[in-house]
Amino acid sequence: QVQLVESGGGLVQAGDSLRLSCAASGRTLSGYAMGWFRQAPEKEREFVAAITRSGYSTSYADSVKGRFSISEDNAKNTVFLQMNSLKPEDTAVYYCAASSTTYRYTVYRGRDDYDYWGQGTQVTVSS
Repeated sequence: QVQLVESGGGLVQAGDSLRLSCAASGRTLSGYAMGWFRQAPEKEREFVAAITRSGYSTSYADSVKGRFSISEDNAKNTVFLQMNSLKPEDTAVYYCAASSTTYRYTVYRGRDDYDYWGQGTQVTVSS
């Protein structure tokens, strides 16, 4: 079983950048497909970005495409979400998730595809 801990959230102004980190323990991330989701107040948790278990492919929600980038550092057992050109509508709690899939080249965008979740980190973007 893998444990996930997010960090890097905070309060920023519109147009600023943040890099979120998701540190894994218990298992190596190379055995998981990874994803980032977010949940704004009174809204459902939504997909943001994902990377395949192989690390070769990524996928993004249309709302963040071109601004956010997901990456992983297997040596550090950490997944990152680089967020640029932040907007007030990006304000949410951001969650890291891991899927114990056996498929190395499939990207997962659904909440039900993921088995493990972090506790979340708050990102607030002021206008």
